[in-house]
Amino acid sequence: MTDTATGADRGRARGHRGSRGATSDYGAASIQVLEGLEAVRRRPGMYIGSTDGRGLHHLVWEVVDNSIDEAMAGHATRIEVTITGDGMVVVDDDGRGVPVGRHSTGKDALEVVHTMLHAGGKFGGGGYKVSGGLHGVGVSVVNALSEWLRVESAREGSIWVQEYSRGKPTGPVTKIGPSGGRHGTRTSFRADPEVFESLDYSFDAIAQRLRESAYLNKGVWIRLVDERAARERSFYFEGGLVSFVRHLNRNKEVLHSRPIAVERREDSTSIEVALQYNDSFAENVYAFANNINTVDGGTHLTGFRAALTSSLNDWARRAGVLRDSDGNLSGDDVREGLTAVVSVKLVEPQFEGQTKAKLGNAEVKGQVQAAVTDGLSQYLDENPADGRRIVEKCLTAARAREAARKARDLVIRKGALEGMSLPGKLADCQERDPAKSELYIVEGDSAGGSAKMGRDRRFQAILPLRGKVLNVEKARLDRVLSSENVRPLIIALGAGIGDSFELAKLRYHRVIIMTDADVDGAHIRTLLLTFFYRHMPAVVENGHLYIAQPPLYRVSTGKQTIYAQSEKERDAAVRKLNARSVTVQRFKGLGEMNAEQLWETTMNPETRTLLRVEIEDAAEADGIFTMLMGEKVGPRKDFIKAEARKVRNLDI
Repeated sequence: MTDTATGADRGRARGHRGSRGATSDYGAASIQVLEGLEAVRRRPGMYIGSTDGRGLHHLVWEVVDNSIDEAMAGHATRIEVTITGDGMVVVDDDGRGVPVGRHSTGKDALEVVHTMLHAGGKFGGGGYKVSGGLHGVGVSVVNALSEWLRVESAREGSIWVQEYSRGKPTGPVTKIGPSGGRHGTRTSFRADPEVFESLDYSFDAIAQRLRESAYLNKGVWIRLVDERAARERSFYFEGGLVSFVRHLNRNKEVLHSRPIAVERREDSTSIEVALQYNDSFAENVYAFANNINTVDGGTHLTGFRAALTSSLNDWARRAGVLRDSDGNLSGDDVREGLTAVVSVKLVEPQFEGQTKAKLGNAEVKGQVQAAVTDGLSQYLDENPADGRRIVEKCLTAARAREAARKARDLVIRKGALEGMSLPGKLADCQERDPAKSELYIVEGDSAGGSAKMGRDRRFQAILPLRGKVLNVEKARLDRVLSSENVRPLIIALGAGIGDSFELAKLRYHRVIIMTDADVDGAHIRTLLLTFFYRHMPAVVENGHLYIAQPPLYRVSTGKQTIYAQSEKERDAAVRKLNARSVTVQRFKGLGEMNAEQLWETTMNPETRTLLRVEIEDAAEADGIFTMLMGEKVGPRKDFIKAEARKVRNLDI
């Protein structure tokens, strides 16, 4: 996923100081108390993160998660999500329905749930034993940020309805008739165009999220219908996490045919784990707590990793694969080529921070560790051939890791002996504050020469690449570190690589890939993206990686010039100039531009366009990189055949 930044948005930050006298206007009357859902409409970013596409989709997740909670509680088996032709979203389930009746506040319970923050059935323990929504702000926030919302609750033989406009009821809760045996909740809403930058829902993003939910809740049927384009997807997995792991490994060569599955209940905690090794070099582990993707891990992931390392070492010694004189396999060794999903469901989860990115329950570590140790040990004893293949893979990883350590030390030592000198090809900038510094990674010496002459040397550094960039998807770290193309980039960035990467040492906070707008340029760009995703993911996750957008065309009359990035922009430029002698130049590469043109179109912060690289879905990103850059040719050919019709501006 990329995020566009243009013009002044990328300029240097400008400070502003108000006058001292302004403080006299700040008194008791300045303190505002926002009632009800007013706070949500005033500061939507505090509740859904942003008002761009990500925030828009957050509304869908909040409503769907309520239905998922019903499924986790054992009351729902079907969830249907519909995107209507006019941009409305409808979420329908066959759960218990939202409670109705007079609440202690004097309002109907259904209205309380939809109009009051921190109101719901997930606090006292009576409504839900296990739930992902703990703050009670979900559906009320969706209501506040919707132009219109309607909820239908089918329960106890009747259907109850209430409608809202921007969070406020347009009428009372009304019984509209018998349910006819139906039960559950149907929520329909139209996001508020006054709040959101765009109301364009992504079918693929919603489908991916629903697929994930279906894996985590086996036996629940989830259907997505998009009436805008007559598209439909249904998800149902009896295999649960085993099916999830098979899906993640679909384009990889696996070491054992079926994933190892562990299921156990410890007190009130449900533990489910599935894992399978493949012949790649990357670790691909996802952890969930009450269906929430805990991207920063937590106690459940710590317990899993501890069990994996100890179990494989213990079995390897019992089986004689590891001799007494051999050292133990490290955690890094046993996780190379591992694909795993860890899911726990517990009554009182303790998340660190509002984002729920990390699980903090101390008791979960021991519960997961015990379950995985027992399950994995049993599997290895019953399948010794699989065990030997896994341990041999780990031993190869250990040897390669030692070689990588020596290569990494050599890179550091060489730098130290040379006074930490930077690569000779690097044209560094004068600025020493990383937050104000940019590094352009440029394809070839020709473009590198233009970029060096055209740049603002105060804050822009240039690193030209010669030859083919190593495909790191097919190489271990020791080969990456010895690559003549990649090693200068690692040294220039100054933050290390892999496990030793330290974001605080990154020398440039804008790392910009600038390649030609042709097939070769796209290939080099993909190779570099693969490198950063696999070996420096923190650069991507913290918003430091960008892609430059050089123009494809130069439209000129001699006196007036317009640059265009597409055929549509080119044609518009020709019409705008409407002169008899218009010349159109198609740039094949950056080297065809002189220094002034390159600065004006691609490097000047006031006029350039950059795409910021982001990871919205790690599982999907991993699958794409594996398919495009991995060892298996078949999936790549299938992808090319399927997508060939969409190609534009193909250079032959």
